[in-house]
Amino acid sequence: MRMVFYALLILVIGGLAWIRLAPSDPQVWHVDPHVTADQDLAGGVRRKLAADSSTLAELDTIIRQTPRTQRLAGSVEDGHVTYVSRSRWMGFPDYTTVMLNGDRLEIWGRLRFGQSDMGVNKARVDGWLEQLRTVAQRS
Repeated sequence: MRMVFYALLILVIGGLAWIRLAPSDPQVWHVDPHVTADQDLAGGVRRKLAADSSTLAELDTIIRQTPRTQRLAGSVEDGHVTYVSRSRWMGFPDYTTVMLNGDRLEIWGRLRFGQSDMGVNKARVDGWLEQLRTVAQRS
């Protein structure tokens, strides 16, 4: 019985280490968001809004100020950026791709592991957009 416990413990620790340390391949995650409409998904969220390059630059500033979030690939100058945000305790990675497509900003936030993010990406992306609206109102 003790052997089974240790085997399970090793599996759990190994799984948690994989979640925390798994590499994030930009070729897999830095993709066109293909946002046709606002959508709330089980594992993420898609949003689109009217925007220009200055809107993308402001959103980039907001996103980079988010704890445990960093740029994975792309740049504001390219008009296409992907970020990785990690949960506080477990380090689960979520990916958010933002792309300027003509006069629209397309945003796709999604999880990497699991089937449902329990609304985390929706709350994060909608929070960023609320901050962006606040900044725009002040201008």
